[in-house]
Amino acid sequence: MQALVQEIQPAELDPQNDDFQIVDVREIPEIAAGKIENAHPMPLASIPMRLSEFRSDKKIIMVCRSGARSAQACIFLQQKGFDNVYNLRGGMIGWVRAEKPLTAG
Repeated sequence: MQALVQEIQPAELDPQNDDFQIVDVREIPEIAAGKIENAHPMPLASIPMRLSEFRSDKKIIMVCRSGARSAQACIFLQQKGFDNVYNLRGGMIGWVRAEKPLTAG
């Protein structure tokens, strides 16, 4: 059975909202081009070693360029028992198309 990945729209994501833990799974050179404010860089391959950094008391928002890598991260976290995980629909491409702000990586 394939895990169902919950999604959040760019318009629904407020980087200032303390209820969200935003995790950017892109590689560091990608993040250098710009990121969502308050997003924590955590390249996809490093997630298994960094599980203790995820907060069960917040909505965990996973972000990548298009949404594919972050969906993989969501599935992995769900398999580890997290049920508060969301994929940013469209990734950074969707974020920019929605004219949402970027900060320096």
